[in-house]
Amino acid sequence: MVDVAADLSSLSFEAELTEDEKEFLYLRASSAGLTFCGCAHAAFLCRLVHSLRCTIKCPSVDRGSLASGDSDMCVGILGMGHMGKQLLLALLEKSGVKPSHIKISSQRSASAVELIETGVEVECFFDNLRLAAWADVLFLCCLPSHLHKVCADLRSHLCKRCLVYSFISGVPVTRLAQLLGHDFILKPQYDFVSCDTADVWLSCTHLTTALTDPLLTEASCPLTMTGGISVGLNWVSAVLYSLLNICTSASLGSSDCSLSLINNVLKEKCPHAVELDAHSFISASHASCLHTDDPFLWIYLIDAQTEETPLLCFLSSSKHMQHISAAYKSLLCKPSDSYSLM
Repeated sequence: MVDVAADLSSLSFEAELTEDEKEFLYLRASSAGLTFCGCAHAAFLCRLVHSLRCTIKCPSVDRGSLASGDSDMCVGILGMGHMGKQLLLALLEKSGVKPSHIKISSQRSASAVELIETGVEVECFFDNLRLAAWADVLFLCCLPSHLHKVCADLRSHLCKRCLVYSFISGVPVTRLAQLLGHDFILKPQYDFVSCDTADVWLSCTHLTTALTDPLLTEASCPLTMTGGISVGLNWVSAVLYSLLNICTSASLGSSDCSLSLINNVLKEKCPHAVELDAHSFISASHASCLHTDDPFLWIYLIDAQTEETPLLCFLSSSKHMQHISAAYKSLLCKPSDSYSLM
């Protein structure tokens, strides 16, 4: 369908704004950019975790506690407002997770109806406990005003291996950990800076289309973000520590095995990736005492996002940043099986 008003500036959103109001137009770009980056980064995380679980399932690896078929990652989305819907689109397009392995808990009955009408095999219900008990990765997309009720529901019911990823604004990860009684939590912290390239995000009118735009992929790359938004090294560091914890929870029994699996996943996305070793993740004193047959201890992910860690120092080197960036761009630019809601 052709938009007959597309070239009529008098009918545009900006036409009726006063000069004072136009000073706040940058907020539209910031909002669109924040949604796009949040969804793209979440899809990147899911693709890495999904690839790692598939690698762990490989018959040549001692899978430990991972039973046959468990490599199919289960992703839960708690909340189906604007962010929840956009996240679902991104995961269906770019994460590699099957629609049948994505479930949604929402108190909005209209959300389930919308999903049924699209024909996508994503189950939607209103049962936060059921979702939390099922999910390997749980995305919190509820309103801040609902947070205390949600956390009260989930507290003491989250499996230790469940990675909770929060999009709830205004609540630091340390506070979220207290409310949930859970330490495997990842929360991106986006910062805004003044720049002349923020308008790049205005093209994010349709997320599924935007996810295929090389310019937006470049602008959203976690370690080299442009467009006035940044996420910092702490998020990337926490993502890699999350992969290490997943290996630990799989009872692989060897730190060398865990490192090999993580490096293989990164090399899959970037063949020339610099390999991570024990010194990349833990202090030199602890690494020197770690035998190759010893497993890594569970990493407290809250500290990985709030304190300076060995991995943060490792990633600060530009040559190490390059392969993470390459892996991210490879993910979003590489054609993949998708399940569109459009």
